[in-house]
Amino acid sequence: MAVLIQGGRLVTATSASNADVLCERGVITRIERSIDPRGVTLPPGERLEVVDARGRLVFPGFIDPHVHVYLPFMGTFAKDDWASASRAALVGGTTTLIEMICPGKGDEPLAAYETWAGKAAGRSFCDYSFHMGVTRWDALAEKQLREIVTGRGIRSLKVFLAYKGALGVDDRELYHALKLARELGIVVTAHCENETLIAEKQEELLASGRTGPEWHEPSRPARVEALGVEHLAAFAQATGAEVYVVHTSCRDALDSARAARARGVRMHVETVAPYLTLDSTFAERGTPAAVDKGEGTFPAFEGAKYVMSPPIRDRQHQEALWKALADGTIDCVGTDHAPFDFKGQKEMGRGDFTKIPNGIPSVEHRVDLMHTFGVRTGRIDLHRFVDALSTRPARIFGLKGKGDLFVGADADIVVYDPEHRSTISASTHHMRTDYSAWEGWEIRGRSETVLLRGEIVVRGGVLKVRDGDARGRLTPRQ
Repeated sequence: MAVLIQGGRLVTATSASNADVLCERGVITRIERSIDPRGVTLPPGERLEVVDARGRLVFPGFIDPHVHVYLPFMGTFAKDDWASASRAALVGGTTTLIEMICPGKGDEPLAAYETWAGKAAGRSFCDYSFHMGVTRWDALAEKQLREIVTGRGIRSLKVFLAYKGALGVDDRELYHALKLARELGIVVTAHCENETLIAEKQEELLASGRTGPEWHEPSRPARVEALGVEHLAAFAQATGAEVYVVHTSCRDALDSARAARARGVRMHVETVAPYLTLDSTFAERGTPAAVDKGEGTFPAFEGAKYVMSPPIRDRQHQEALWKALADGTIDCVGTDHAPFDFKGQKEMGRGDFTKIPNGIPSVEHRVDLMHTFGVRTGRIDLHRFVDALSTRPARIFGLKGKGDLFVGADADIVVYDPEHRSTISASTHHMRTDYSAWEGWEIRGRSETVLLRGEIVVRGGVLKVRDGDARGRLTPRQ
């Protein structure tokens, strides 16, 4: 089937125009001011579907550069699988996901890659790729990492400067991972905190009886995150590697990134939707302190729903993030989607906040949240919106044919209704978690029609994919 999108306003990272778009054989074949469907010649037996995009915005398919789908973490497993996560992504306008592969210290990298890739193959309804986690460094690990990059086309690595004794790397491992990346010409993504300071702060807080979710943020203060960025920058400068700071949450870390760039460090910066829309008061919900302040309408331990690392910060940091997103200091907006139920999973941390599984289910709502609280409020314009949520992730991570609207590009397209009103709720979202961090929030905007490589997968805001018809593929990367 060919698809003709008529009457919409095409918006990319750099331009906007009124034009029609013709999609054939999975790619964009024509972009013109007006395309008459009667003049479109198709192969025998193929039909043309016309999408009326009048009054709508037409965007390139959105790319989430930071998700967790298959995730063994803190004694449990994330709730989504690739079928549910990719469905949620598509209905939210995201057509490509990049998942973090997180092997344990004792796991061989190649076996871990095959495990994670096997969870997505034949099950994902959207396109996908991976960042390969580095959690050890020895001769076997180096050999297998080279194979994953050169033989499997996974052109980015992931390191954790946190989670001491688990996923975290030491300085020797960090150095060699960055050297390898420099040699192979790939990007290293990094979770930036100081694991030793976190471990000591957590021990002190628990020993003093501070055990609730509201103490998660004080155990990992902003300066701890900034130190992680500075540490990464020093090693990147020493090796010449290109690095990408994931889920930046605070002004302090932004300042450290700016200083590194000024010294010539090749550093990209990402933030995620929860940091731009939520603040530290959410993690205090249901705590004795909140009750004392008259904020006692939430069940006890409610704040655990909002525990992620780095933590959600005070509102002053949120405003700094928006300004950095507007001026381009922040390159990309992802989600760090890490879906755990409140009941039975987040509750594992009752009496000890360090045992709360970290993460917020968010892959479905990123685009609409950024449109509602970024574009409609005037914090960012539509070009920066497209750039941060689609174009820059595609360029930084070499996603061939993605992130833009041009003849020859993959026909990943979102026809967006900027005026549509809806309310977020766990009762209607497509993710498998029992709660939403934005329960009851009103949203303006909806991905009305979504195409994945020329096939309509969402129509009228409703998923049109069927079980057993998962056509997502491992995306080629340059």
